[in-house]
Amino acid sequence: MEINKIYNMDCLEGMKQLDDNTVDSVVTDPPYGLGFMGKEWDTFDKNQFGKKGNEGKNDLKVKKDFKILPRYKTDGLYDFTLSWSQEALRALKPGGHLLAFAGSRTYHKIACAIEDAGFEIRDQIMWIYGSGFPKSLNISKAIDKKLGNEISEWEGWGTALKPAHEPIVLARKPLSEKTVAENVLKWGTAGINIDECRFEGEGWSRSGKGRFPANVILDEEAGKVLDEQSGELTSHGGGTASYGGIFGNGSEITDKTAMKRFANDKGGASRFFYCPKASKSERNEGLEGFEVINQHPTVKPIDLMRYLIRLVTLPGGIVLDPFVGSGTTGIAAYFEQKNFIGFEKEQEYVDIAQARMNYYKKQKKLTYTDGKKKQKNQQLENFLKK
Repeated sequence: MEINKIYNMDCLEGMKQLDDNTVDSVVTDPPYGLGFMGKEWDTFDKNQFGKKGNEGKNDLKVKKDFKILPRYKTDGLYDFTLSWSQEALRALKPGGHLLAFAGSRTYHKIACAIEDAGFEIRDQIMWIYGSGFPKSLNISKAIDKKLGNEISEWEGWGTALKPAHEPIVLARKPLSEKTVAENVLKWGTAGINIDECRFEGEGWSRSGKGRFPANVILDEEAGKVLDEQSGELTSHGGGTASYGGIFGNGSEITDKTAMKRFANDKGGASRFFYCPKASKSERNEGLEGFEVINQHPTVKPIDLMRYLIRLVTLPGGIVLDPFVGSGTTGIAAYFEQKNFIGFEKEQEYVDIAQARMNYYKKQKKLTYTDGKKKQKNQQLENFLKK
């Protein structure tokens, strides 16, 4: 199949056309199986939706003019995830990594299906954000309405917490060689790009001297909340840095000056985690001519997707996204000088994704913060001429 192209087709059919062992990484934001906003693409059970007037015990409260009632039954999510992850496993090179977002309530089904497809679960990355909106039933009001009371003893009780994180499955296709080193030499896969994903200050550091990437990522709002709670902290710069700390294996790292680099470094606790920035306008850039702007409900920040792609993909490698949506993974792959193959069955989203990708290719914008922007821009220009 052609690279750097979005295919308007179901990924379960499209991925069958990919050759074995040809993709370097899979980075995707698949359906979570929640019947999100009544979207058909997030529905996997024929009984997940009920009609108004025929409510069952699993239906949500009937809302005005809400004709379709989601039932959070996800029996079909495991089977669906198993199907697409099996195809992804076949297409990935041995040792290739898969990064897949998931919902906090259905993560277990997605992670189990990915593991059962043949992947090794390597870790879980936590994407923590501050802008989630709670969808909680006010129990007191529901009781008052049912019994005709004015004040219920259940005042202040609800049914849901404010969403503030999305887990990301970090999985790897089993190696074909006896060691990681041999697998890397043969396929260019199996490792995580640690130094290129170190971060310092407001961005990442490509010098290999920033902070070690963690399995927690914060957005700006979550970072501000954390800093308000922690106050200003000062790094002591002493001791011996180790992988895993006191709760891990405690093996000493080879760079004994790692801790000293940040001696007397001051700031809030958020500086210990990567905090990708998201432009408020980036989701709609390139869509000025559309009658309906980007209304895809789960758009991720471009900077976040760049970071994830860079973490598991060599320069020039092929990134596969089975669920393109509004195209953020493709845009991120472009900026990271990676090739891209994507599938999206909804024509509306294909049009939006293609327009957004064309816009950014035309702009040729980069957001490197390590003082090498001119050099990186020239590298991008050379890459685009190939």
